This record gives sequence, structure tokens and C-alpha cells, in this order.
Amino acid sequence: MNTLLKPFYAVIPLSLEELFAEELKKLGIEKFRVQKGGCWFGAEMNQMMKVNLWTRYASRILLKLSESPYRSEDDIYRQVKAIKWEQYFKSRNSIKVEVSARHSPLRSLNFATLRVKDAVCDYFTDQDGERPDVDKHNPDIQIYVHLNEKSCIVYLDTSGESLFKRGWREAKGEAPLKENLAAGLLGLAGWEPSIALQDPFCGSGTILIEAATIAANIAPGINRRFGFEKFVGFDSNAWQQMKKEARMAVNWDADVNISGSDISTLIVDRAGKNAELAGLGRWLSEGKLRFSACDAREVLPSSETPGLIVANPPYGEQSNPKSASVASMMKDVADNLKHHFAGWTVWMLTSDRMLPRQMRLSESRKIVFFNGPLECRFFRFNMTAGSNRRKEDTKTQDSVN
Repeated sequence: MNTLLKPFYAVIPLSLEELFAEELKKLGIEKFRVQKGGCWFGAEMNQMMKVNLWTRYASRILLKLSESPYRSEDDIYRQVKAIKWEQYFKSRNSIKVEVSARHSPLRSLNFATLRVKDAVCDYFTDQDGERPDVDKHNPDIQIYVHLNEKSCIVYLDTSGESLFKRGWREAKGEAPLKENLAAGLLGLAGWEPSIALQDPFCGSGTILIEAATIAANIAPGINRRFGFEKFVGFDSNAWQQMKKEARMAVNWDADVNISGSDISTLIVDRAGKNAELAGLGRWLSEGKLRFSACDAREVLPSSETPGLIVANPPYGEQSNPKSASVASMMKDVADNLKHHFAGWTVWMLTSDRMLPRQMRLSESRKIVFFNGPLECRFFRFNMTAGSNRRKEDTKTQDSVN
């Protein structure tokens, strides 16, 4: 692969764009432009592989191949067929085509998708008489086309499966948080490995497992495959060296205190199993990463020094018609935090904007965050030593008098 900078587009969950930009800087990539839900950057092919290997926040890395104005499906067909596809993959590779649109004048995305497939297959038929097979489930090559009001942009997917799939998850709890979103919550909360971290609603353990891999400096993509491995000119030697260096960079000696709990013993067992699958068995045995069964209303601090709670509690939307019971539970959770977690900073992700009122706490910050299709708020609460409880007690005493 040549060393010329190529244009890439990273698909990024909303609110995590700046965190991804910081990753690019750490990887030595200087040319980038952040926009809502994504980031353009210029990189060599080997740098692209490194971004795929190390990014904790992006969902997908796309290589831009072509951009052209269009008015009809025939314009798209001609644009796609003009691309020299043999530079990227062979006719023996299977393909999948996805088309997305925003303000496109075309009436049918299905027909546009068909024309893109026709263009790619006709190109190879004209070249060597062979046409690639279409595989919707496990393709070698994924082609993305985005249509806006005036332009058609053609991309080649370098990631393969979405990057939130780290290659370890097997046992899922109810409504699991995607791994890149969990990493995003930790980044937005400003967590550092030196700070004690606790999650009283740990579920399948995603937030804490992500934290442990960050603390141990484990590359998120070290145990998975990528789309670029099927590209023509893929530099296998450089890739193997990259992964070797990543494995050598793992730090098991980091001093961390990461703990989680959930009310269900079964769910806690799943979290432990997921941590094992993520390669964190060493820290489980050493007690640096811990999971236990405990009601969130009764959980106690994992550290004498105030730390950080990052949690994704049950939403009213997830548990209707139980929303009233969820609200009542969250009040009890807040009472426990006021009594036992003085000095801690608490971050809660929820789609219920009434959460602060339910907890009878005032948030010190809130960030809009999307968990799948759900628009959520990531609330920060500062557990000031004794003040929350004392104010309530004073009010109660005054009313009695």
C-alpha cells in the first residue's frame, strides 16, 4: 500500500466526536475535521489500520472513493462503474452494498442500491468476465453509498463489523450498552485509572470491562478481524507487527480499583464471564476488577478515598408499566448515595429527564447522549459531604417545630 494520505470518514456516536479527535492526535494524525456524528481525516493505509485497532469511540472507519453530483439512479450507476475497483478487491470477494440518504431527490433507496450492485458487478464482468457474489450476512467487502441533496459519496468500509464489537462479548444482560458508548461515558466523565470506579447497576459489565481495558492499555481491536484484511495490497507484515506492539504495550501492573454490582446473581455471573472473555481474568483473580450481587439501594463505597460512579440505571421507558417503581427505587438509591458516598462524583445515563427530580438531586452537568435510538441525558451529581442529607433533615425538623 502506498504512503499517500487518503480521505477517511469515521462514524462516531453523537457527543463523542472530540474524544475521537483526541485519539487521532495520540496516533499522530494531524489532518482531521470534526463534524456532528463523524470526523474526516487524512491518513496512510497503515495509519488507518492503527486507528481501527486503537479507537475506543468510533463505530466505523470508511475510505472515501468517489464523490459526484447526481440527479438519477443512472448517474449513480455511471459514477460507481467509473471507480477502478480492482485496486481495492477482486471479483472472487463477496460484497454487500448499503445506501443511506438525507434529502435525496430519489424515490427508492432499494432501486439505488440495486444500481450500485449492478455497477460493481458489471465493472468486474467487463474486466475479467467474473462478477462478485453478493453476501448480505458475512461479506468480504462492504460498500457504503451516501446520498445527500446534490452529491453521491461512495465509501469502502475498512472496519468490517461495527467497531463496538471488541470480539469478546458472549453473555449479554438486558439492553446491553455498546462498548464504544461505554468508553464514551468514561471519557465524558473524565475517569482516569487512578480514580476508584464503581457501577451499582453493572448489568453485563460493559462499562467496567471497558474501564479495565483502558487501564491495562489493551487495544480494543486486538481480538477481532477487520474489513481491510480483505483489501488488495493489505500489508499483513505491518499488521502483525502492529498487533505485536499492541500486545507488548499491555500493562497488568496498573494500580486500579474497579468494582460493580447488580441485584441479580445471574447477571453478576454474566459480567464476570464477559470479563474473562475480554482477557481480564488476571485482574479478577487479583481483585482489581470485582463484581458482586448487591441491591443498588444498599451498595457501599469500594474505596475510602472518594471516587467516581458511572452507571446506566433502568429507564422508565425500558420497564413500563414499572416506571413508578423505577422512580421510587432511584430515590432510595439517591438516599444511599447521600449517606455513604460523600465526596464522590456520580454520573447517570438515562432517557428519563425526570431522573434528578426522582433522586431529589440537582445535576451539576448534563450531556445529550444517544443510546441506540434513545435520546438520553448523562447527568453528573456531586455528592458534597453531608450537605444533601443535612438540608433535608433541617427542612424536616423545621416543619416539625
